[in-house]
Amino acid sequence: MFNSIFAGTVTVTNVLIMLLAAAVLGMLNSLVFSFRTVQSKSLAVMLALLPMVSAVIIFTVNDNLGVGVAVAGAFTLVRFRSVAGNGREMLAIFASMAIGMLLGMGYIAFAALVLVAIAVLFYTVTALKFGERHAVRTLKIQVPEDLDFEGMFDDVFSRYTSLHQLEKVRTANMGTVYELTYSITLNDPAEIKQFIDDIRVRNGNLNVSIGSYGEHDSI
Repeated sequence: MFNSIFAGTVTVTNVLIMLLAAAVLGMLNSLVFSFRTVQSKSLAVMLALLPMVSAVIIFTVNDNLGVGVAVAGAFTLVRFRSVAGNGREMLAIFASMAIGMLLGMGYIAFAALVLVAIAVLFYTVTALKFGERHAVRTLKIQVPEDLDFEGMFDDVFSRYTSLHQLEKVRTANMGTVYELTYSITLNDPAEIKQFIDDIRVRNGNLNVSIGSYGEHDSI
């Protein structure tokens, strides 16, 4: 069942089967990682086509797997050369690469099994909200330039968060306000509105924003 289709003589039929399997598994992989997320069109297309590209590279340099892995791995750098991907995107890309490498060596059933295993585990951890309890969010608070902000939100943080840390302070609006950036973990995400309202009482009703889960690095 897990024998390579290229174990014997390489034929045009075998190559076409490999390309067809790469197209199907690539599209399925793209659909798996679009679950419960807004995914850009370019990323979706890349995930769908990357297994085919990887498979062709591995097939072409099948006599030297080390070279094939190095060349195929270089494609993953293109995505992260200017903008770092989050955990979900990195996992999706490496899954596409793994599927493509298996297909390039002719292990179609093995590649399909890997995709099924990844999909099942991915859906399971997503449904269980694995890791969300301790997920870190980014909180940005603007305060007037003449306000002493040191420790002014400590009691609010103690009430609504289990973790808070000041990461950055910068000026905004031509120096008329300071923007404070915190890393926080909320005790109860359902209390987010009350949390923001309590902060606005302290900062003179200036801007307050909280990033969604995964803004730092999460699947």
